[in-house]
Amino acid sequence: MKRMKKWVALGVASLLALSLAACSEKDNEKASSDGSKDSKGGNEQITLDFWTFGATGYEDLAKEYENQNPNIKIKVKSSETADHHDALFTALSAGSGAPDIAMLELDQFDRFKVAQDRFVNLYDHGAKDVKDQYLDWKWKYGENAEGDFLFGLPTDIGPKALYYRTDVFEKAGLPTEPEEVASLINSPEAFEQAGLQVKEKTGLFFIDSIEMAFRAYLDAADPALLSPDNELLLGDDSEAKKAFDYAVHLNDLGIVGKFEMWSPEWANAVNKGEFGVELGAGWLKGWMEGNAPDAVGKWRVATLPTDFAANWGGSYIAVPNETKHAQEAYDFIEWLLSAENQFKSFQSHGLFPSAKAVYDMEEFKTNADEFFGGQASAPVFAEAAQDISGIAFKGEKYFPIYSEVLNALKNVQNNGTDPEKEWKDAVKRAEDLLKR
Repeated sequence: MKRMKKWVALGVASLLALSLAACSEKDNEKASSDGSKDSKGGNEQITLDFWTFGATGYEDLAKEYENQNPNIKIKVKSSETADHHDALFTALSAGSGAPDIAMLELDQFDRFKVAQDRFVNLYDHGAKDVKDQYLDWKWKYGENAEGDFLFGLPTDIGPKALYYRTDVFEKAGLPTEPEEVASLINSPEAFEQAGLQVKEKTGLFFIDSIEMAFRAYLDAADPALLSPDNELLLGDDSEAKKAFDYAVHLNDLGIVGKFEMWSPEWANAVNKGEFGVELGAGWLKGWMEGNAPDAVGKWRVATLPTDFAANWGGSYIAVPNETKHAQEAYDFIEWLLSAENQFKSFQSHGLFPSAKAVYDMEEFKTNADEFFGGQASAPVFAEAAQDISGIAFKGEKYFPIYSEVLNALKNVQNNGTDPEKEWKDAVKRAEDLLKR
């Protein structure tokens, strides 16, 4: 889950130390042999430390599990995203102090995969039996490159959709029903044309920021900025350059605003309707419902053009191999992330499920959102989730490189600088980053 743009930079030297600090064979055997599926109903009193981040509501589900399994105690510790991953990284590096169970945010995941030896392989504890219950692309990203080691079970996901203001669309002479909007804005070119119509008829920006214009193509790219071998993918025919050029083009048309996401100005613009659309993930819906009181009934969601179909955010739950109760830890997370419980998490905290069976639940399909004018928005995100083909590798240097390219785009928008020069300068800075 990703509520804020807050990313953690983990040092190269520390990562190297982490990946080389292999546990002994004896410790691995202990972690995988302690407990069994039958032991959770036994008499041994077992306490499992569970580290989470953000607002998940997992505390309530943990209590429910404890009631069903009186010998199991789940101690849930929740922290801010950055603090959580820093503390987990430090504990794994030291070889002591890690919890029995830990959440890993999607954008942090690749950085922890270099330390495979520090995690329990969930395939050794029954994960193969539940693989088919989850979206294929989400499951696959939880594996190592060889596909024989599973780091974590899938939790929530962030399928992107087109959030749009019905009052802005109506004033621009565009349709306002979700099916009609999806049918009209069905390609990048159609997206552009709708933006020009909004600008001409209303004088408003179509999309909120040049960053979101850039991410329209970039989030859907696989690979995006880096290959799994840390090869820089910023050639003139790269997906990143395509995304860069598209953002520049939309800006040249005058349909891109300067509302930086999460800023007070952006929040006010969402509330007051100062731009037409947002390319947002499923979790954005929860933020809007709680933070845009004047916009109740004025936003809707529709599916994005296939070229823009992408995931933004989500998590996994893993078992560090310091645990003395690997099987009990696995049994709990298998239960926690079942379709039934993912639906509960969706209802209570807006965590969009990766368990496919939820999409067929009648209550999921028909639940009307008052904020979205009574629209049942969940099926829109479910359809978007099933259009996603995969998740691009990120790795340690992804976000520093991303920032360099984004800064180039902001220079183009704010200062009128030459896009090609800005691109070449950003590529040079990215190359320098990889050499450090």
